[in-house]
Amino acid sequence: MFHPEQPLIVPQKTKQDPRIGPVAVMVAMENDLTLVRRALDISGRPTGRILMSKVFTTKQGSGDISVVGPVLGAPHAVMVLEKLVVLGAQKIVFLGWCGSVRKETFIGDFLIPDCGVIGEGTSRYYASGSAKKYSKPSPDIVRALKKTSGRQPVAFHIGPVWSTDAPYRETLQQIQSLKRDGVLAADMETSALFTVSRFRQVKAGALLVVSDQLVAPTWRPGFADPAFKRSRKTASAIIAQTCRELGLEYEGKKKP
Repeated sequence: MFHPEQPLIVPQKTKQDPRIGPVAVMVAMENDLTLVRRALDISGRPTGRILMSKVFTTKQGSGDISVVGPVLGAPHAVMVLEKLVVLGAQKIVFLGWCGSVRKETFIGDFLIPDCGVIGEGTSRYYASGSAKKYSKPSPDIVRALKKTSGRQPVAFHIGPVWSTDAPYRETLQQIQSLKRDGVLAADMETSALFTVSRFRQVKAGALLVVSDQLVAPTWRPGFADPAFKRSRKTASAIIAQTCRELGLEYEGKKKP
């Protein structure tokens, strides 16, 4: 019998869908998609598409790794994540940008979120109770990102990230409130990805590069900053190595 709360539309696998590995990378920005592909030595045309995002899949060792992007904003990111899960992805790493809300977190620094503070509107359709305010990444993915980031001569921070649908509506009062709550930065996707990955029972985590500073009294953009450009290349190398190691873990668990 059809339940009144059952969704009318569900993600499905079709014959036209691309092959997806158990480990997948979701990349927010087009230029970073190119950098991640280079780090994983992926060339050639996409193997398929998910909505507006291109899909590339490569064999690394004994397993496949898929790279998908660009993915911008919580609704788009969640639709891509839903499809990845249906196609077989079990461990998902997101690479994106964020705006720091603290003076001590500089442009070009890395941030590994250990909590998503929900400010976007997508999570509430998947969460209930206290989960409508916060979402959590997979501890396994967080540990893997910390391990590979620690091998690089870069500054990385671990803490909460607030996700919003309206980056042009971030106010001084709001930023001050986030700081009091211990939030380190703002982005558009992280909390929704964590919420839905838990709902779908897959593992997800994120690596964010600080692209700008939301520090009173002015906004400081760093998109053209050399430090930001260098960090994006390093982030791509970290993502590639993390995914290779996650793939090895997956293959190891499959063996009797």
